[in-house]
Amino acid sequence: MSPLARFLVIVAACLVSAGALAQLRSIPQEAKRGVMRHVQDMTVEIDGKPQRLAAGAQIRDASNRIVVPMAVPKATAVRYLTNPEGQVRRVWILSPDEAAKR
Repeated sequence: MSPLARFLVIVAACLVSAGALAQLRSIPQEAKRGVMRHVQDMTVEIDGKPQRLAAGAQIRDASNRIVVPMAVPKATAVRYLTNPEGQVRRVWILSPDEAAKR
């Protein structure tokens, strides 16, 4: 195999593994479970209670991509963390498999 072909195989392998790593995510054990929906602006509702999103809050979909609050589907199973002020700072939208686990 020529050096160029070997290099291209290595680059392709790196790209494939990088895509696989990007799909891995770890949700902290202390993250609470709930059902969330977007209300308006920086307000969401979790388990029927209005909650404010913290400045810089991150919401990640089941593929671990960051989504804006308005893109959250209604009645979505999530795990979330709050900051010391009680504002929601990180949210993970659960996949069907993750939602089935408890």
